[in-house]
Amino acid sequence: MAAAPEPGPRRRQRRRTAVLIGAAAVLGLVAGGCAGYLVQVHRAPTKLPPLSQPTLAQARGEGPEPLSAARDRRVKTDGDLRKLLLEKPRGARDATYLMGRDGWLDLAAYAGFYDKPGEMFGEIVGDQFRRAATTGWLVGRTHEVEIRLVQFRQEESLAAAENVDITQYWLGDEEGIDSWAIPGTGNGRVYVRTRPDTKPGYVPLYTAEAHAWRGDIALEMWITDTKPIPKAKIMDLAERQLERL
Repeated sequence: MAAAPEPGPRRRQRRRTAVLIGAAAVLGLVAGGCAGYLVQVHRAPTKLPPLSQPTLAQARGEGPEPLSAARDRRVKTDGDLRKLLLEKPRGARDATYLMGRDGWLDLAAYAGFYDKPGEMFGEIVGDQFRRAATTGWLVGRTHEVEIRLVQFRQEESLAAAENVDITQYWLGDEEGIDSWAIPGTGNGRVYVRTRPDTKPGYVPLYTAEAHAWRGDIALEMWITDTKPIPKAKIMDLAERQLERL
């Protein structure tokens, strides 16, 4: 029986063949790349689109006229805030008890309306309180109205809207009170209490109030009387006051 041939030389021959094939493939890639480069070199460069854009024709004529003081809300609200308050009705008298001086409420006086003035003073400072104007009147012997316009700087937050939201949150949890949205406002509402507030030594008092905001001004309005207050009364006052803002 003949001996099997040794596999060593044949394996070396196959390895040598594989090396030659690989080298040829590399040379082919290099040659192809060089040919492509030479083709690109002899081609004319492609022009790029211009960076400048065509000049646009400008409109001719005068620009729009600036808003008048009557139409520019910023002019109104940066002026005398007291002039934006509703005027006292004919035949009405000054309110019996109205805080402030000459129609203005300073920060301390405004904080004094709350149950805890000391705590609220810091809160109002943080809200960037700017100023507050107030008015009020008495019709007959018992029907009394009080209105406040509270203005905030609003450099960091929408404080006017936030203060209205907080007030409405607490009023929403109160029993014996009905409320309606004020037309034309985002979230303005009027509130009418169906039960009087009774305290020993005092006549029972019904109350209604309105809370809304416009821009940087929060509206706070109250009506008190010894008899129930119609929704139409507080709604009419709130709408007329907001129209002035």
